Amino acid sequence: MQQNIIYENSSVSQSLVARFMYATYLWMGIGLCVTGFVAMAVASMPAVLSFFYYNRIMLFGVLIAEIGLVFYLASHLMKMEYSKARNLFLIYSALNGISMAGIFIVYTGSSIAATFLVTAVTFGVMCLYGYITKTDLSRFGNIMFMGLIGIIVASFANMFIASSGFSKAITYIGVLLFCGITAYDTQYLKKIALSTTDEGALLKLSLYGALKLYLDFINMFMFMLRLMNAGGRD
Repeated sequence: MQQNIIYENSSVSQSLVARFMYATYLWMGIGLCVTGFVAMAVASMPAVLSFFYYNRIMLFGVLIAEIGLVFYLASHLMKMEYSKARNLFLIYSALNGISMAGIFIVYTGSSIAATFLVTAVTFGVMCLYGYITKTDLSRFGNIMFMGLIGIIVASFANMFIASSGFSKAITYIGVLLFCGITAYDTQYLKKIALSTTDEGALLKLSLYGALKLYLDFINMFMFMLRLMNAGGRD
């Protein structure tokens, strides 16, 4: 009897995990679609593109709004109503689309599309690895966090140094770092789902997971775009 109960509970847990991961990737995908649509829409309208990219006040305003909103979402999401959290996530995705529209100035459409495909495949492989691996990736969490801080500091420093070699090194490290972070976050989200039985909480957590994986994808994509620079308009 005890074995049957354990088996049944395990089945329920796996079902919740499957629904949680599905909702997480669904919302991540919706966020990416919103970002892509807004970026292409802004890039296709020269007047709008100029308004944001040749007006520093507007551009910095968008960037500050993005940073503020993502920090607010990350820290307050579980305290919000689900509908509010969902709407803020979509607003953040749209703001990110505005700030990313500038890549159409630097890179060709075919280069962006090719990079997106490569990023999607790489991201999918790392998510799968993070989901199925038996290795506890949490022990690498601090290393990856320090690596992320290092990348941010190095990127800021290179704004003044302007070294192409240093920039290339940062790009390679950035791609590898976000591959690792993607696998780590996927395993972390799976652990959260396995330890939570409240479906209402899991619904909100799916948005939290979508935000984490969305950021992983966007950062991996941007580093990949710099790595595959052959399609640049320069």
